[in-house]
Amino acid sequence: MRPEFTLHALANKRRLQILRWLRDPVGHFPKQVDGDLVRDGVCGVLIARKLRVSQPTASEHLKILSQAGLVRGKRVKRWTFYRRNEGGIRQFKQMIREKL
Repeated sequence: MRPEFTLHALANKRRLQILRWLRDPVGHFPKQVDGDLVRDGVCGVLIARKLRVSQPTASEHLKILSQAGLVRGKRVKRWTFYRRNEGGIRQFKQMIREKL
């Protein structure tokens, strides 16, 4: 994990909002036809709708969060579902504590 890349990912208010929503997916998103909100994650289409952005824009935000190790994507049929990577988030927090 590169802290500068993770900090860049967290410097955007939409990406921070996605991480907040994914902390409690059942409370923030409707039930999905495919994939369990908790076990599989939230469909990128639902995240785009909630952000009120196009699907490509949401995909770019999710790609950056994924590359930073903060979320994980999982393919279910033709959709990609996203959930927080709690291990990656803990690792980043620990790294920040050690640097401060």
